[in-house]
Amino acid sequence: MEEEITSYRIYRKIRSIIAVLSVVMLFACENDIQTIYSLSQIDSLPLETVVDLEVIYSDSGFIQAKLLSPLMKKYEADDSYYEFPDGFKVILYDSLQNEKSEITANYGINWEKKKIIEAKNNVVVLNKAKNEKLETEHLIWDQKKGIIFSDVFITITKPDAVIYGDGLTSDQDFTHYNIKNPTGELSINPDEDDE
Repeated sequence: MEEEITSYRIYRKIRSIIAVLSVVMLFACENDIQTIYSLSQIDSLPLETVVDLEVIYSDSGFIQAKLLSPLMKKYEADDSYYEFPDGFKVILYDSLQNEKSEITANYGINWEKKKIIEAKNNVVVLNKAKNEKLETEHLIWDQKKGIIFSDVFITITKPDAVIYGDGLTSDQDFTHYNIKNPTGELSINPDEDDE
């Protein structure tokens, strides 16, 4: 009888140990899954982060463009990219170092291999030479093709007109453009000499 009690106690101890080990293994597996998940998220962390960015692009000592952004993040992937989550401003200069145009947006992304820059949310392009302003919510600059385009609503404000459209395609200097489904308002100022 004493042997049965001892066997029963050993059996209960082994069962208790197995139960404890099972619980430990369960939590150990959960931690491993969390660890694996956190390690897989490392790829989505930026390789570089720059605060208060100012980059000047020049050629032969002459400034071509200036890029300003409160925050830039660089990501390495199959197609590496730079992200501007808090917006950006690009100023382009002419050969006399005068500002010829300016692009601002609340968000931007620059795909390195594709050579495509996307600007989103409150995008404004100013052509200072022509005194024209383009406003939209999404604009893409394809550097390989040398074109800027948008497939969403746009507004172009000129000194004597306001033009609306469902998108546009333009050269990268924003000097020649085609507007999809244009409508607009034209201001006609009477000639003062006719009075």
